[in-house]
Amino acid sequence: MQNKFSFRKFMGNLRVRILLLLYSLAVLYPLFWTVTTSFKTTEEFYENPWSLPSSISFTNYMNAFEKASIGHYFMNSVFVTVISVTLCVFVSFMAAYAIARSKSRAMRWLRNAYMSALFIPSAFMIVPLFLLLGKIHLLDSLWGLIIVYASVNIPYTIFLLIGFMSSIPKEYEEAASIDGCSNTKILFQIIGPMAKSSLITVIIFNFMAAWNEYIMALSFITTETKRTLQLGLVYLMEIQRFSTDWGALFAGLVIVMVPTIVAYSLLQRQMTAGISMGGLKG
Repeated sequence: MQNKFSFRKFMGNLRVRILLLLYSLAVLYPLFWTVTTSFKTTEEFYENPWSLPSSISFTNYMNAFEKASIGHYFMNSVFVTVISVTLCVFVSFMAAYAIARSKSRAMRWLRNAYMSALFIPSAFMIVPLFLLLGKIHLLDSLWGLIIVYASVNIPYTIFLLIGFMSSIPKEYEEAASIDGCSNTKILFQIIGPMAKSSLITVIIFNFMAAWNEYIMALSFITTETKRTLQLGLVYLMEIQRFSTDWGALFAGLVIVMVPTIVAYSLLQRQMTAGISMGGLKG
């Protein structure tokens, strides 16, 4: 009876399994094709773009780093992403704690203001931010881009962290206060470790948002040496119109994808736990 029941259950979910399998193939095959194409020579690509490479060679990656300055653009993106994520999460963590614990009207109004900012499309911010950066002399500056990325992502980060902060019992803070902890120590030594999973979640979200951002970087950065990796990849695509070095282009695509894929793969459980524990709670 047990075997018969298991078989029925399997057959009942067969359609769902097939759909999930097809969806997985639709997602994974383009990634697999991009990676394999990054190892091909131009002749192999034109001969049969769907075949596997005849050998594994990192020449295309070397060309992407040397000829197209992908390595320099990569370091620009790392600098902008790390600093902007750190600034955004640090400010949002303190603001979310203050908003979650306070019952005053001012804090409720501030919370609603942050929530309303979630509904402002990024495209509407381009012109005001461009004018603002020009006035404070941070246009065409990586530091200006850092401030923009951190500021734009703060409302969403606060939205996720407020839910988690509200779920933490106040008894922990009261006990720490009785033991002589200051508000700063309570925040960073008590609440911080308890909010680890939620902080990892917002770090991943902010990392992917800053790493993959293109429109604002295109609007605010004009100097070639200050381009981020996304802009550098578009620049590489323009080069390929004349040199037709498709292997280097796909190598650049892989370089862009690897950090987000690795970060998500390593921290998937913590990110899911952070959302379920606090991100979706009011």
